[in-house]
This record gives sequence, C-alpha cells and structure tokens, in this order.
Amino acid sequence: MSQPNARTSLFRRCLAATAAVALTAVGALAASSAAADDTAAEDTKLAVYVEVNSNDLANVADYRLADSGKPAVDLAVIFAANINYDGEKAYLHFNERVTETLQDAENQIRPLQAQGTKVLLSVLGNHQGAGFANFPSYAEADAFAAELADAVTTYGLDGIDFDDEWSQYGANGTPQPNAQSFGWVASALRDRLGPDKLITLYAIGPSYTATDFGAFDVSATLDYAWNPYYPTYDAPTVPGLDDRSRIGAAAIDLSNTSAATAADFAQRTAADGYGVYVAYNLTSTNQASLISGITEAIKGEATVYSPQ
Repeated sequence: MSQPNARTSLFRRCLAATAAVALTAVGALAASSAAADDTAAEDTKLAVYVEVNSNDLANVADYRLADSGKPAVDLAVIFAANINYDGEKAYLHFNERVTETLQDAENQIRPLQAQGTKVLLSVLGNHQGAGFANFPSYAEADAFAAELADAVTTYGLDGIDFDDEWSQYGANGTPQPNAQSFGWVASALRDRLGPDKLITLYAIGPSYTATDFGAFDVSATLDYAWNPYYPTYDAPTVPGLDDRSRIGAAAIDLSNTSAATAADFAQRTAADGYGVYVAYNLTSTNQASLISGITEAIKGEATVYSPQ
C-alpha cells in the first residue's frame, strides 16, 4: 500500500542562586520525566489487529514478554465484522471467517483471555450506505447497539472497536452523516455493556470528523481512540478524551514497517505518555523481532515467540 495510508481490507535565573535553582528544577523535571516513562512502560497497551480472513486470532498467544511471561499483546482486535444495510435499517454482519472465529471461541478467543489479553470485535462499513454516523434517531442507533451488545455477550468478548471506513454514506438511499449519530450509538452501547467492557474508536471517517463530541459524555463512553494511518505517529484529537493514557499516536503495519520505525514510535509513545500503541496485520509468521522493539520501549521487556 502507499504510505501513509489507512487500512485497506478490509497513536507528541543573581547568577549563583539562579544556577542552583535551575539545577534543582532540571533535576525535578528529569525525575518527573523518568516517572512518566516508568508509568508508560508499565501501563501502555499494545493493541493488535488480526485479519481473520487470512490469519487465526489464536496467533496472538504466541507472543509473550521475555522476563515476566505476560502477554505481549494487551488488546487483540478481530478484523472485522461489518455494518450492513438491508434496504430499511443497518444490521451487524459476520462473514464466513469472522463467524468461524467467533464460533471457535474455545480455541481462538478463550486462550488469549486466559493469559490476560482482551479481545475486541472491530466493526467496519461495507459500501452499502450504513455507518455509525448516519443513524437518523437514537432509537435506530440503539437498535444497532443492541446487536453489538448481543455479539459481545454471545461470544464472550471484551468490547467493540468502531472503524468508520468504507461506509459509502448515501449509497442505497441512505442519509448523509449527522453530528449526533455516533454519540447515540456509542452511548447506547455503553449503556448496554456497562462500565467493564471496552469501546474503542479507530479515529477515521465521519464518526471521528463530523461528530459533536460535546453532545455526549465521551470520557464515560469511550475507553480509547487511536491513530488509523500506517506508519505514522499522529495522535487523534477527541474532545472529552483528553487523558493521553487513553490515546494512541503510534500506528504501524507489522508487515510493511521497518523495525527502526516501529521502535522509534514506541520510544516516542513512552516519552510522550500515550497509553496505546497500535499494530495491524499480525500474521502466522514470526514477528517477534519487530514486536520486541515496541515492547522494550513501552513495557521494558523484549518479546519472545513461542508457538502454541
């Protein structure tokens, strides 16, 4: 793909006295910076998208931190279900491979969750005019949120990731985006899921660019929002989600990004205090070398590859 790009298949003094004060300030700043880096190393999440059309989600379990044995991947995202349109309303659609992944939860999902990795379902537009940004009423947004919540409950998932690509708003007579729609569907989903499940925003499309984020409680609704363009370091701006620990600035494609770039983005993530690092396209091949450059910076440990 061309670079950068969004995903296609489908987380920046009298002299002596003044000198003494300055040295003290520098020391305090350094200590503060070190503390921030320590926090980032402990708390920063690695979110990884898996194209289940061509790879097993279970491959995520093959990567562990070298010293602690903890999972290298904190958030594993099934890519992707779709928001489709039946001529009258939006509905949740699973293709054959997504269906197989969800129905094989004992092998594809539970092993990841048992080791501490959260599993989310990404939901993506499908060129049919239906999207998260063009629900004309709260009731219709809530009806779709009910389908999402049912999927989370039925398959024992840890949350939903919203990806507003390829919706093709206006197709099949569907309405154009409005400023309230995404807030409606995300808030309705939060109400149905409760506070313990995750809701994330892949910050692209009208759900990001056209939404009135002042119209709903963003902080209570969304857990994370992250950069969708690979490979770039560019934090999204989501009003109401101002805590950097809930933002991802770094985004890479594991199959099309150099180790040097991946590691540089990770170092910047830790230094800047962002809470998520996003990687796309984990495959069945050994990608531990690239992932190590990331986890060494954001978690303080290398990653080892140990096929299950």
